[in-house]
Amino acid sequence: MAAKDMNLCSVCCLLLYVIAAVFAGRDFYQILGVSKTASIRDIKKAYRKLALQLHPDRNPDDPKAQDKFADLGAAYEVLSDEEKRKQYDAYGEDGLKEGHHSSHNDIFSSFFGDFGFMFGGNRQQQDRNIPRGNDIILDLEVTLEEVYSGNFVEVVRNKPVAKEAPGKRKCNCRQEMRTTQLGPGRFQMTQEMVCDECPNVKLVNEERTLEVEIEQGVRDEMEYPFIGEGEPHIDGEPGDLRFRIKVLKHPVFERRGDDLYTNVTISLVEALVGFEMDIVHLDGHKVHIVRDKITKPGARMWKKGEGLPNFDNINIRGSLIITFDVEFPQTQLDEQEKDGIRSLLNQGSVQKVYNGLQGY
Repeated sequence: MAAKDMNLCSVCCLLLYVIAAVFAGRDFYQILGVSKTASIRDIKKAYRKLALQLHPDRNPDDPKAQDKFADLGAAYEVLSDEEKRKQYDAYGEDGLKEGHHSSHNDIFSSFFGDFGFMFGGNRQQQDRNIPRGNDIILDLEVTLEEVYSGNFVEVVRNKPVAKEAPGKRKCNCRQEMRTTQLGPGRFQMTQEMVCDECPNVKLVNEERTLEVEIEQGVRDEMEYPFIGEGEPHIDGEPGDLRFRIKVLKHPVFERRGDDLYTNVTISLVEALVGFEMDIVHLDGHKVHIVRDKITKPGARMWKKGEGLPNFDNINIRGSLIITFDVEFPQTQLDEQEKDGIRSLLNQGSVQKVYNGLQGY
């Protein structure tokens, strides 16, 4: 009897678990592949990566592609909003308040533009007879900290969008040859402008928020394209918007490829007897330096793996190259102090004249 009661209890518990799982809704954290402690940057990065993989245009043979893409958009919409995320964490998907839900295509276009990456091909492969608006190139200033750690930058812009308006207009105008018979065996060919009649349109500014991912190790002058976000064309397609990276100068570090350079000024005493110190890096971690021997002015130290991440493989990092400057005392020495230094160092005069530029 006791065994039957135990089995019945187990079945009931399993049934309750299944019911709870069904009514709990979708696991948005699992859909995005992030932990419940993920930062907003982690969530954006995960969405951007998965959106390219799961877009229905890239998976035409998968009957569930549209549902997967919709789940991904819903997960991002909730977890990227602080208030919605709190409600979801507390009560699950059913606890979210009814309200406006963004289109999954709107979310996708905020990362990639109106046409994504043109999964069926690139812009150059499209019909060249379709007129296009002009491309827009905007400089996007980023800090060296963002190059080191990566970041997402929100850019709000007013985009002109074509809307229907009352009336008709001439469109698709082109030059055509017309042949007119002047008499028996006589013809005249003339060129004239021929236009179609299209619905009238007007340009209306719409506010758009674009998410630009500053990838780790991004290089100066690299461009991030947003397809279809450029100047509109009434009779064709809009151009593209391109963000061109401009890495700002840093007061402490200088970038050369994936390497970082910096200078450290030490006192004459430290140069002679040694020292140790910490350099605060771009992400806040400290690089410890120990010198237990004489440090000459202009001496360099290489700290491998403390440079910038490589853009193509962020697991590879450059070096931090530290150049030491020696600050000499400002006060003048008296004769007794001079004699004391001569006696202490026990070093004779070295006055060598040479061609330093040739390395001799």
